[in-house]
Amino acid sequence: MLSILYGLGAALGWGAGDFTGGLASRKTGAYRAVFYSEVVGVFLLFIMLGVFGENFPNLKIWLIAMLAGAIGTLGLMLLYHSMTLGLMSISAPVSALLAAVLPVIVSAFREGLPDLPIFIGFGFALAAVWLVSQSEDGVKDILSHLSDLKLPMLAGVGFGLYFILMHEATSSGATIWPMLASRTGGTLLIAAYIFISRTSFRVEDKSAWTFLILNGFFDIAGNVFFILSGQAGRLDVASVLSSLFSGVTVMLAWIFLKERLTRGQWLGVVSALVAIVLMTI
Repeated sequence: MLSILYGLGAALGWGAGDFTGGLASRKTGAYRAVFYSEVVGVFLLFIMLGVFGENFPNLKIWLIAMLAGAIGTLGLMLLYHSMTLGLMSISAPVSALLAAVLPVIVSAFREGLPDLPIFIGFGFALAAVWLVSQSEDGVKDILSHLSDLKLPMLAGVGFGLYFILMHEATSSGATIWPMLASRTGGTLLIAAYIFISRTSFRVEDKSAWTFLILNGFFDIAGNVFFILSGQAGRLDVASVLSSLFSGVTVMLAWIFLKERLTRGQWLGVVSALVAIVLMTI
């Protein structure tokens, strides 16, 4: 039960992070939003270290977590790039599904198959991820752009590998230091990209800082809950429930931005609730 609650906490944190990150991206650009979210996260993690304390992990854990952060950030950059090509309705569901499916496969080999209700719950959760990520013509777009799935699939692989590697880095009980290592890897990668592409680091719209700070806070919260979920239970449960973050983002857009939800997205919300009930049986 703790694993399920933490997994839902991760979905809430990452969903709110994506919502505030999207608002920040509108004001200062996607790559700058990602970079400063990573920087804000680093500062928050140092504060957490000062408050809670934690022994420094061995070099292997640090390197695995750093690699996870770099791969996850690369996946995010690929996702954003695919969206700039007009593939948003394709990119979101495809990348989210792969991010959830890869840890399920790995967990099945390492921990065995879960109980039947949980396994069926996975099916409803994956359907929910797909449905809530769709635009009104999302399925039609995907069927007509099957050849354009390369970038979204690579992004999803990046997110899935992040789940797997971070679970490996935190399985011994460490939490804050692996997250700091992950942030370091992600920050270095996005900073290198901004420098090479000669993109300005400057945030012109000062109002963006509110959303950047909130994005960094919610993203850290999502990571903390994902790690705790994996430590309390199975990797597949933690990953699938955490992947419901897209539904949280859609619901926040509906509440605060008055964006209209399609019938399929409402069906996805119901599917997510069914999945949660099945996993708690």
